[in-house]
Amino acid sequence: MTQHSRDTPQFYLTAPSPCPYLAGKEERKVFTHLVGERAPELNNILTQGGFRRSQSIAYRPACEGCRACVSVRVIAKDFRPTASMRRILRRNADIASEMRIAVPTSEQYSIFRAYLDSRHRDGGMADMTVLDYAMMVEDSHIETRIIEYRRRASENAVSHRGSGELLAIALTDVLGDGLSMVYSFFEPDESSRSLGTFMVLDHIGRAQRMGLSYVYLGYWVRGSRKMDYKSRFRPQERLMPDGWTRVD
Repeated sequence: MTQHSRDTPQFYLTAPSPCPYLAGKEERKVFTHLVGERAPELNNILTQGGFRRSQSIAYRPACEGCRACVSVRVIAKDFRPTASMRRILRRNADIASEMRIAVPTSEQYSIFRAYLDSRHRDGGMADMTVLDYAMMVEDSHIETRIIEYRRRASENAVSHRGSGELLAIALTDVLGDGLSMVYSFFEPDESSRSLGTFMVLDHIGRAQRMGLSYVYLGYWVRGSRKMDYKSRFRPQERLMPDGWTRVD
């Protein structure tokens, strides 16, 4: 029997299942495990090739006859916010963000649970417990960070931790060439703030300050309402059959 090194990636194909983005379609994924000393290097290579990370798994769509999922990354140094994005930045000027070591907390899970119940009640993550959430945050063999977004502390907006009220959270990988937004969520009662857009804008600003080239947003799916927002952050590059292609 051939013995494979722990650092040699082995790829697998999932069985067909209903597509979460396009009605009437089925999806399949190719995936591998991100473990061992080479996990950070492998994750960099795979992300540049259109893979996404979920805990210790890197995956990419491998659907027969469909190429609707397109990997998208924002070109940080060339990005300029639109007028509507500048309004969102002003609307959230009272929020402070902090990048910290990826440690799950009950405060984060409370918002995570409210977000799922409000936005994704029928989704694949709907039944996630606090232990499942902890695994999502902690099960990483690469450089992963939590970015917390808090209302700036005031006498009437202080949490039990002694800092401003937590409004949104992003789980983010730090790659060799950029930041990859693994998962983000926010307090659903604050929907008027457009916190999803605000977090992407914050990541672009962070990438610029860190000297990183890109912010990886995952997959853009034309015709999918919940994925369409990603096309607004331009200039961006989309991974096409002949490589990354700039879209202004």
